[in-house]
Amino acid sequence: MKPRTDPEIRLRHYWEAPDTPLVTAGLSALSVGYRGALAVREAAYRLRLLHTGRLACPVISVGNITLGGSGKTPVVEAAVLALRELGAQPAVVSRGYGRVTRGVHVVADRDRIKLGAREAGDEPRLLAERLPGVPVVVGENRLAAGLAAVDHCGATVLVLDDGFQHRTIVKDLEIVVVNGRTPWGNGRLFPRGMLREPLSALARAHLVVVTNPAGAEDVDAVSEEVRRHNRQAPVVAAAYEVLGACEVDSGRRVSADQLRGRRLLAFAGLGTPQGFADTLAAVGVRAPGLVEFPDHHWFVSDDLASLARQSVAVAAEGLITTEKDSVRLRELPAPDVPLWVLLVRLRIVTGAEQWQQALGRALSPETAPYP
Repeated sequence: MKPRTDPEIRLRHYWEAPDTPLVTAGLSALSVGYRGALAVREAAYRLRLLHTGRLACPVISVGNITLGGSGKTPVVEAAVLALRELGAQPAVVSRGYGRVTRGVHVVADRDRIKLGAREAGDEPRLLAERLPGVPVVVGENRLAAGLAAVDHCGATVLVLDDGFQHRTIVKDLEIVVVNGRTPWGNGRLFPRGMLREPLSALARAHLVVVTNPAGAEDVDAVSEEVRRHNRQAPVVAAAYEVLGACEVDSGRRVSADQLRGRRLLAFAGLGTPQGFADTLAAVGVRAPGLVEFPDHHWFVSDDLASLARQSVAVAAEGLITTEKDSVRLRELPAPDVPLWVLLVRLRIVTGAEQWQQALGRALSPETAPYP
């Protein structure tokens, strides 16, 4: 299969295998400028030249230090479910990346989902579907979106999606999500690498969640790096549990065991699509290839037609993709081959007590466990 050559994908592959010194030098120079801009921004917040507001309820941020692919959305879902068990009334606040709307919008309230994926963004729409009864609000201004969630949706705690780099709201718990298999990419700052901030930014974290590690050694390696910058933040591990798959056209569902041995061509528009391939391999799907698309890619009919042809060419039974990608496929006619959506959930596998304690402390206004 001929790989796609979208600029984002080419850059991602270049980070893994740089082969042109002039390009490397140019990206490195841009990284220096980016680092300088981050330092100026940090100084502006420290000197209070830029404003940080506090809301009338606890705010829990879920973010990462790399560009995409760490598993923020499943961690947001897990945090919301845990907060509900603790008796809180959470709402999710997100920027709504890739949406066609502007400003603050309520994607879902406690009664129903109000906006589609185009208006809400793929991740907010997916969260609204997976968390019925939980308000989801989007807005470029997180403070304004948070106010709407509290004032109009009755939230008693906010879960801020992709909030680590956003400083407009005072946060009571800062959760940083790290991909267990490729935690820091090539270890370089954007655009020379996938780091959104220097690793020293880990000092701001209150809790680190390592997602989908291959083994205990991956968690240990992340913990070692975190400890270089942060001696206090607990490090917990979470794994994807495959629930099965759903066939888009018929709605038929199969279990994880029934996926074993199936030959399905995989495709995904994710920040780190290799994680999807690893999950498929873990349940025994014999994927003859992985077709990569840019993160948050809005599919068109030609994409599906091309994927269907490729699946036939490699003698696959059909196609398989992620739930997040499936949200961006719904307005399109089904392809000529079966299209399956992998169904997963995230489960805390080590450090569950620390996870629960951190969320519980964030809900207690009389305590101040974090600086």
